[in-house]
Amino acid sequence: MDHALSGGTLLTLAQSAQPGLIWLYAGFIGLVLVFLALDLGVFHRSAHVVSVKEAAAWSAIWMACGLGFTLFVHFAYETHWLSAGLSVPIVGQPGETMTLDGATAAKQYLTGYVIEKSLSVDNLFVIAVIFSFFAVPAKYQHRVLFWGILGALLMRGMMIALGAVLIQRFGWITYVFGGFLILTGVKMALVKGEGVHPERNILVRAVRAVWPVSPHYDGQRFMTRIPGEDGVMRRAATPLLLALILVEFTDMVFAVDSVPAIFAITGDPFIVFTSNVFAVLGLRSLYFLLANMLGRFRFLKPALVLILVFVGVKMLLVHSAYKIDTAVSLAVVVGLLGAGVGASLLIPVRPAAPRET
Repeated sequence: MDHALSGGTLLTLAQSAQPGLIWLYAGFIGLVLVFLALDLGVFHRSAHVVSVKEAAAWSAIWMACGLGFTLFVHFAYETHWLSAGLSVPIVGQPGETMTLDGATAAKQYLTGYVIEKSLSVDNLFVIAVIFSFFAVPAKYQHRVLFWGILGALLMRGMMIALGAVLIQRFGWITYVFGGFLILTGVKMALVKGEGVHPERNILVRAVRAVWPVSPHYDGQRFMTRIPGEDGVMRRAATPLLLALILVEFTDMVFAVDSVPAIFAITGDPFIVFTSNVFAVLGLRSLYFLLANMLGRFRFLKPALVLILVFVGVKMLLVHSAYKIDTAVSLAVVVGLLGAGVGASLLIPVRPAAPRET
């Protein structure tokens, strides 16, 4: 039977005399930072409109990296390179431990990656609303998404570490996470509209209270200077900064749903962290690829609702005899996501009937 882990937090692994694992985390994070530096400093050094062709190429690259990492996970766990045979507790079976084999670890990583990728797609709709509200020029949108995703990686890293600690110390927290995911899915199904009101966001209002906000963009700068009432030039936030703040805020909201979702698959922090990172890294290019087609995916939301509810149920059953195997989870998630996308493409939105005059 495929077991999800209840422990294995970063702190526990560090205390278990596994210096190789610490270096692996450091190497992985360093590699991600190199990719991001190349992205901003080389490939997008000058602001420009990201074409569909460029977005498709980057989407393919990030997806290939995310899926290809499955092979590394299989090798690392199969050879005990990560854990060196370290046993960890099994959820729902106090006193018993296990070591992940390569096939199990690979299935958990791949399932987690697909779940995080599918749930992150819903974030694209909100980003589109934010860019539209602030009328962000197309050539500056990449800069907002770059810094937004960098902040998202930091926030998710902290949330994953916290979630792993909570699951290890309080086994009953899995029921809380599972119930929360089900309620989130139900709420998503019942609430209509984008639910985004940039002008009412507390962070945007806080920025306006601290700095004046320029009504105009100043290139791709987040801060600028504008003349005050006394004619003295004062520092002011640009609309680009407000857009960035909202992108960060919305990702934090979505992370509250997606991070608990992957803990239904595994409690191993390395698998949770890496699957989240690869899912988020491809979000920018995916946005530019689908920005003009988001309205066509009308059946994607129902699919995401069903995925959230399914994952929540899986988490509620993790301590029972009816625990859902990871391979089954992967098949269900891929099937629901594929059905949502396929139905959206096969059953397009009907054009609105012209009004009679």
